Amino acid sequence: MVHRHAGGIVRHDPRCLATAEAWRPRALPRHGGQCAGLDRLSCRRQRWPDRRRRVRAQDRVQPHAQGRHVMAIVATLALLVAAVFAGCCLLLAAFVGSLLYMVVLHHRLKERGLRREEELLATPLPHDSELPHVVVQIPSFNEGGVLRRGIEAAARLDWPRDKLHIQVLDDSTDETAELTRTVVAELKAKGFDIVALQRTDRSGFKGGALHEAMQQTPHDYFAIFDVDYVPSPDFLRICMRPFFANLNWAFVQARFDFLNPHENALTEMQMVTLDAHLGIEQATRCWAGHPLPFNGTCGIWQRAAIEAGGGWKGDTVTEDLDLTYRGWVKGWRALFLTSVPVPGELPADTKTWLRQQQRWQDGFRHVGLRMVWPILRNRDITPSSKAAALLHLCMSLNQPVLLVGVVSGLLAGLLAPSLVPLLLTLFFVTLAWVLFCATTFLRAGHNFIRGGEMSPARFALVLLRFVGGQVAMLVRSLGVHINKRLNRRKPIVFDRTPKRGA
Repeated sequence: MVHRHAGGIVRHDPRCLATAEAWRPRALPRHGGQCAGLDRLSCRRQRWPDRRRRVRAQDRVQPHAQGRHVMAIVATLALLVAAVFAGCCLLLAAFVGSLLYMVVLHHRLKERGLRREEELLATPLPHDSELPHVVVQIPSFNEGGVLRRGIEAAARLDWPRDKLHIQVLDDSTDETAELTRTVVAELKAKGFDIVALQRTDRSGFKGGALHEAMQQTPHDYFAIFDVDYVPSPDFLRICMRPFFANLNWAFVQARFDFLNPHENALTEMQMVTLDAHLGIEQATRCWAGHPLPFNGTCGIWQRAAIEAGGGWKGDTVTEDLDLTYRGWVKGWRALFLTSVPVPGELPADTKTWLRQQQRWQDGFRHVGLRMVWPILRNRDITPSSKAAALLHLCMSLNQPVLLVGVVSGLLAGLLAPSLVPLLLTLFFVTLAWVLFCATTFLRAGHNFIRGGEMSPARFALVLLRFVGGQVAMLVRSLGVHINKRLNRRKPIVFDRTPKRGA
């Protein structure tokens, strides 16, 4: 590019050359050779009006192209969200389908399982002088209304007095602590070997208390009862028998029953759901050889199994489930007794029940994340048992999956109204499947435990309450999730279920 200065000096300015090159058209017209005698920048300026017309035409087309791009993005996003909704529906269908599978498997194994249980309970006990020492552990936290009843029930257990040892694990911070000392002193004066192990820091919660208490005694068997449960005097005479038939049991779990099943609609609903859990799930897992979780109470543990699993730990709110799976991957198995009921108290108000359910959900997720890899890499566990264990631990994901499904379904309908009929069809098909499986599961459990004492109309009301309870759990789970996101550094807390003394 030639740049002329005063005085006739001619220079080639590289900046002018760069500017001209940037505006060079793909095919520079020569206008019949008229540009031959002009500098190229002057020729470019003569053709700028044509370029401005082309730019204005592109500006008129561009908004329409952008609109098409936005619509394509929205449609793609709607399809992705709809796919998430469909995936959630499939997961929920798989979760409840596993309950239906449990019912079918229960029907197939029931006769053989009950016969085997009867044989184990017929195992003769040795003479009293040869019976092992048993430590009865009663964890408690601010439960003064049921404390005396629970301790006195433990003292009534039929076992040689010199081989029955009672530990009251009391972390109470209210007047219950003084009541514990009073009741323990009364029973000690009657000749019982009973001690109150009281802590003030509550480190590790129930798991920490059980761990510390086990270090205080050299004995090998530990019968654990939450303070609101009332075992019958022959509990030890019955539940210790399987240990003499097979010493490989990590623990023997009795089926807990209820003191207040008909107190109100909530307790009646809990009775039906827990009957299904115990009578169908727990019994079938035991009969099929699948991992059997300890229910936290009404069971007898062997010290060797506890130590093999790494001992009680307090870094989770479901210490019973945690120890169960840690012992299970080490080769220890458990026994569930459907014919040995131990009555306890059910939460009678919705707030307490929701808090209890949330603690169980959180504990399941925590243990699931901790144990998934040890289960998968263990070569001694069969693939079917691994699948059963992982499905059991993943059942706690039903609330998050349901929450994600509701949100994704609504969002997909807003983004693409044309998908609403398909989304509604998928929703109602999944809902029908869930209701069918849940109804079959709950009814089968009730029939197995109670003999079908509840009429169909009354059972339908219980089912409606169950659905309402799941909706309430969904709302609470959302609130808890938001609260945890806002308080990520908040330490884990064992939220004990209060008991009133039914």
